[in-house]
Amino acid sequence: MTVQFLTTPSCTSCRKAKKWLIDNHVDFEERNIFAHPLTKAELKQILMLSEDGTESLVSTRSFAYKQFQDKINSMKIGELLELLEAHPEMIRRPIMVDQRRLQIGFNDDEIRRFLPRDIRKSDLERMIQSAQ
Repeated sequence: MTVQFLTTPSCTSCRKAKKWLIDNHVDFEERNIFAHPLTKAELKQILMLSEDGTESLVSTRSFAYKQFQDKINSMKIGELLELLEAHPEMIRRPIMVDQRRLQIGFNDDEIRRFLPRDIRKSDLERMIQSAQ
């Protein structure tokens, strides 16, 4: 299954995640969200897979977030999605998503969910054996 890898060129976490995907032979399609912004429908799909909702999707460190911070909490979901569609710099990155899994941001442990099940299983067996 191919992972959709949503990124921006200047993002350090994106470069780390890309290296991990390549090193672990995970098939992915990279998309620069500044050059090809996410649509409202794509943002909805990401939110449907998210455990934390918009909290994990919005980059509170971005300059654009600071501009809209006072308004964001009172926005309806549709309004927020329109804002994110218009200002992709407010979206946390990288985003790795397939039909069942989602990871926003780079995390060494959590990114392993994109490894094929048989590899995760053999890695777990190796860890258990080495701990004994």
